[in-house]
Amino acid sequence: MVSAALVRRAAAFSASAAVLATLSAGLVAGPASAATGKAPKVTASTPAAAPADFEGSCPATVNFSSTIKVPVKGKTVLAYRWLHGDGSKSKVQTVKLTGKGVKSVKVKQAITFKDDVKGWEAIQVLAPVKFTSKKGSFSVDCKTPVKPRTHLDVNVKARAWATPSSYTGYCTPSTKIGFVGLIQTNRPALVRYRWLLNGHVADYGTVKVRDSRKVGFAFTPRHSERGWAQLQVLGSNGTYSNRAGYKVSCKSYEAPSTDVDASISVTSGSDCTVRSTGSARTSGPGRVGYTWYVNGTQVSSGQTYAPRGRSTVSIPGFSTKVTGNAVKGGVVTLSVTTAHGSDTASERYAPCGVTTQSEVPDTSKTIGSHVIG
Repeated sequence: MVSAALVRRAAAFSASAAVLATLSAGLVAGPASAATGKAPKVTASTPAAAPADFEGSCPATVNFSSTIKVPVKGKTVLAYRWLHGDGSKSKVQTVKLTGKGVKSVKVKQAITFKDDVKGWEAIQVLAPVKFTSKKGSFSVDCKTPVKPRTHLDVNVKARAWATPSSYTGYCTPSTKIGFVGLIQTNRPALVRYRWLLNGHVADYGTVKVRDSRKVGFAFTPRHSERGWAQLQVLGSNGTYSNRAGYKVSCKSYEAPSTDVDASISVTSGSDCTVRSTGSARTSGPGRVGYTWYVNGTQVSSGQTYAPRGRSTVSIPGFSTKVTGNAVKGGVVTLSVTTAHGSDTASERYAPCGVTTQSEVPDTSKTIGSHVIG
């Protein structure tokens, strides 16, 4: 069925009944009729865009053109429309052709774009037979026009330097590598800026500049490295400073030595009570753990703490009564351990007598006392 709009267009050209019938047949003709060879062969060139790739200020107008070739034998009506890349279509347009042979019809359209676009255009012939051309691509890249500079515009300069530019030592949370930037203007201006550290944004801000003003930032290095920082002025008068290089060499942290030297003093009484005191000389701060042994048996243990610097720490002693073979004499040992070292000290105690069968050992205990048999 022929659309009412198309009929009205055909009537406007005073098409005869025969021409209108031909146009109607073309509008409904499908691939099957084309394959039989009964319908004339129609072709359309790929639409050409001028310019094909526009770059500049918008709105921008792009002109499209294509050539349609139609075999004509007598009176023929050519009907076509433009297909757009966004899925829309133009109105159907018609051209009346007469004569014999292949006629070439150049069709044109102009489209104005206000924004960036990448698209295509194609020609769809509706009569005397259906045919759709290949897609012709185009693009529009809208650019903001650059205004010419005048003496009223603000001129901005920037330079930067590191402080210190080279550091060798221990890298602690208090270690800082600083950067200073100098912004200069030819007139008072509000300047937006940001710092780039090895290409990444590290800091930013806005300052009022009259003639010149310094800005800066600092970071804490965590390892040995080389790099740079750069001051960037933002806005229409934007500029970059030089790259301020820096170098960091972090020393390995070595814990202070905490070597330990243990010593003890042992006494034994006539009642076979063995008493011992001890000390440990250290060269650094930290926990000092200790254990007392009598003839290989643990009798006491604990821990104390050493202050900073070289010092001697008192080790809590013990008191114990020995029995059995232990009354003939024995060995008291102190074992001292720190996070970075350990030491032992041993000393013999003298015999305290011979235990007879009638002697009943006193097994009562007091705090800090032991019975060793």
